Formats: sequence, structure tokens, C-alpha cells
Amino acid sequence: MNKYESVIIINPNTDEAGLKALEEKFTGLINENGKVEEVVEMGKRKLAYEINKNKEAYYVQFNFEAKPETIAELERVYRITDGILKFITIKK
Repeated sequence: MNKYESVIIINPNTDEAGLKALEEKFTGLINENGKVEEVVEMGKRKLAYEINKNKEAYYVQFNFEAKPETIAELERVYRITDGILKFITIKK
């Protein structure tokens, strides 16, 4: 298994319960085929450029171990999830 770091940018209009629900959803998805080591909630930050007319967004970082096949499924779910503006996953 490889170590990965994934950062998601979430719509700023999402409430606190919605943020927790997204965090739990992705933590559960990663834990199915890997192991989450750390979840870092970076809070609401100003964006470098507007995304879908938003100037701010919530950032959440996941540090985890998983098999390479898991990344494709994780990113597929990121793409179809409402509220996710952008994401990036890198291998450490």
C-alpha cells in the first residue's frame, strides 16, 4: 500500500453538519480499501481565484494509506459529489 494525501475544496455554503457528513463519507470510503491516518480540517480560506463564483471555500485534507486502485474510485466519487469544487490527490 502507498501513502497518499488528498485535499478537497468544499462549497462555502455547506453547513457544519454537511461538512462532517462529507468528511465521514470519504473517511469511510478510504477505510474500505485502506487506512486513514489523519484528517486535517483547514477551515474556510480565501481562494486564489474564483471557482463557480465563490471567493472562499472550506479545505479538508486526508492523509491515508491505500492501494493504487482505490484512488480512481475515490476521485470518481469526488467528481459526482455535490459541494466538492476541486480536489487533488498526490502520492507521498
